[in-house]
Amino acid sequence: MSKDQQQQWCQLSTIASTSFRSALQLQERRQRSGNFGKAFPSQTVLQDFLVEGYIRDHLSADDLAIKEKLERLCKTTTVKTRYTVMSKEILDQYPELATEGSPTIKQRLEIANPAVLKMATEASLACLKEWNRPPSHITHIVYVSSSEIRLPGGDLHLAAELGLRNDVGRVMLYFLGCYGGVTGLRVAKDIAENNPGSRVLLTTSETTILGFRPPNKARPYDLVGAALFGDGAAAVVIGADPVIGKESPFLELNFAVQQFLPETHNVIDGRLSEEGIYFKLGRDLPQKIEENIEDFCKKLMAKAGLKEYNELFWAVHPGGPAILNRLENNLGLDSQKLDCSRRALMDFGNVSSNTIFYVMEYMREELRKKGNGCEEWGLALAFGPGITFEGILLRSL
Repeated sequence: MSKDQQQQWCQLSTIASTSFRSALQLQERRQRSGNFGKAFPSQTVLQDFLVEGYIRDHLSADDLAIKEKLERLCKTTTVKTRYTVMSKEILDQYPELATEGSPTIKQRLEIANPAVLKMATEASLACLKEWNRPPSHITHIVYVSSSEIRLPGGDLHLAAELGLRNDVGRVMLYFLGCYGGVTGLRVAKDIAENNPGSRVLLTTSETTILGFRPPNKARPYDLVGAALFGDGAAAVVIGADPVIGKESPFLELNFAVQQFLPETHNVIDGRLSEEGIYFKLGRDLPQKIEENIEDFCKKLMAKAGLKEYNELFWAVHPGGPAILNRLENNLGLDSQKLDCSRRALMDFGNVSSNTIFYVMEYMREELRKKGNGCEEWGLALAFGPGITFEGILLRSL
């Protein structure tokens, strides 16, 4: 990766369209390509070369069973490229991270806290640059992360790094996992609609450092994370009543719903210990989502009197290929409807709360290609611990 690429970070900016509805604006870079700039931590993970490096760096080269399982998982995830804060230099500095049973939460936070703040700052600065209004016009900040622990929280540190006003309204959303990005959109939408003239900076930043584990036959589910998850950051600006000539909305955030499935809180199980965060994903996660997704989508669609799934565009958090496949089959979606989600998964892996914004960036490209004849309405969906569903009814502007 070139130096210029390393200095570019995910940047998405948002603005709203009416006093009671918020909208998402993904602004173009002033370059010929018109593409969005993205960058991630400098450590690039190519899936085709992951297994040998993972086994070498994590001191378990003789365990053939672990190696074979990781090879199978790397193929089934469909991921091609990811980015990670973890590096050989970090393992050399903190060898206890690869030592089973070592209490390492202090060391993990020494790495994670500054790393997520750096990514969040770079993403936010890029977003504000594309928004082309001064940081002093930001009235609220919503910061989402499942990757840092400290007081004061990352929201205050981010506001200070960006030079925001000291009376900026701050909301910190910790440990929501994969649905955190859509939750952030819902919270920012509510703030924008209820505070005339407000502009909300929503920033997400994630690293897998807290959940990093060396291979262990007693924890085969850790390999899922090793084959699937990545690091990165994203930022958007959300508001109501865009300033004509200065702000160009992309998507209207029309209606939002959050819902949890009773008696499923152990399906995605995360625990904080002296050694970091342990995550365990239940095998029945895709099935639980499949069994409940149709009613959830109908609840969102009913707000606009919509009934046909294939008349919508779909921005779905790609938790993994099994979830996307089951959703596609259950709703009878045309094969291309989830292309943006599959593309984001392939290019970045599952980056927790950030990933929905990478999907939306690709969705913006697709809608622009289709022109005025494209779908007017769409859904943004994400799933996470709880099991919690987050959804927003979108309208293309």
